[in-house]
Amino acid sequence: MKAFIPYGGYWSTPFSRWSGPLAHLHAIEFAAHVTKSELARRDLSANLFDYAAYGLTVPQKSCFYGVPWFAGMIGADALTGPTINQACATGARLFSAAAGEIATGGATTCLIVSGDRCSNGAHIYYPAPHGPGGTGDSENWVLDSFANDPWAKCAMVATAENVAARESVTTEEQHELVLHRSAQYQDALADDAAFLKRFMTLPFEVPDARFRKTQTVLEGDTGIHPSTAEGLAKLKPVMPGGTVTFGGQTHPADGSAAAIVVDSAGRASELSANPAISIELVSFGLARVEKAHMPAAPIPAARQALERAGKTISDMAAIKSHNPFAVNDIAFARAFGIDWRAMNNFGSSLIWGHPQGPTGLRAIIELIEELAIKGGGYGLFQGCAAGDSSMAVIVKVGDA
Repeated sequence: MKAFIPYGGYWSTPFSRWSGPLAHLHAIEFAAHVTKSELARRDLSANLFDYAAYGLTVPQKSCFYGVPWFAGMIGADALTGPTINQACATGARLFSAAAGEIATGGATTCLIVSGDRCSNGAHIYYPAPHGPGGTGDSENWVLDSFANDPWAKCAMVATAENVAARESVTTEEQHELVLHRSAQYQDALADDAAFLKRFMTLPFEVPDARFRKTQTVLEGDTGIHPSTAEGLAKLKPVMPGGTVTFGGQTHPADGSAAAIVVDSAGRASELSANPAISIELVSFGLARVEKAHMPAAPIPAARQALERAGKTISDMAAIKSHNPFAVNDIAFARAFGIDWRAMNNFGSSLIWGHPQGPTGLRAIIELIEELAIKGGGYGLFQGCAAGDSSMAVIVKVGDA
């Protein structure tokens, strides 16, 4: 049994830099609010689904209840499924989980959703009754995770420096890529954000914390700092003796995204906004590389996905990446002998930010729309994740 996605059966909110206009919202409640609205917009009932998976990487109050709580809020009291966390690879993992459920006959129509809020991340206290004086331990979930991999014993930016050193990637090359990615994102904003409006409801009304009234209205992603060659040239590397500046990496963000996956081309056609377009989940890849080399992890994951699909990188009509560092795309392009300029048309997380769980979902949605614009073909998404790991997904958009 193969998994398909109905064309238009997906959406994303705008992303907002942390401490921005989405910072006051509970991630799960916000995702339910958006999902309920988007299902209604497509005239789809929440009772259509027999499986749901929710991606969450930053704890929220009452998140222990995960999917059952989320499902209740969207009006699907009988719906259940797992709450999934694979750090930055959560979006790809959600697709894999749904496809696996369909393949084993455990579900027929799946809803996968991810909503994360990096703003105001949880501060967690861990009791330790046998510690000195019974004093426990604590962590800042977001900032401490960015700053220290407990296995690699380094910050995430150090993993980028390790790959940059191994590949002889300079600051100048990273900044050149940033400027190109910024220009690609401008293509998404052209013609009154026509590309974004293919999957994003704009203007977007941001509710207050109680979801009773509109607090503000967004015309698109917010908190994106425009990059210029002159501005980037003034930046110093974050680490002494390093190459990666703040301009050469993404920013933490808040956001919500969702996608619908069904078990057959016929079922997808029923729910599709354009039944003539077929979207198939073809293959997945999963990999982990040597300690403290996270940006290189997408390379073996993509190779695995390509091998499982029986395809080569030249067969891919479009490539999207979760690129928290400019180093990611440079290393990936060198490994496959391609031009990094041909990747990430219409933008990437390097520019529009990284709310973690929803990041990969949005990139895959953009990949689908780019392939639809091109008239179809195979597309590859790949992205690294905490712990020097990665996932890759290959989709095929074609004539139903």
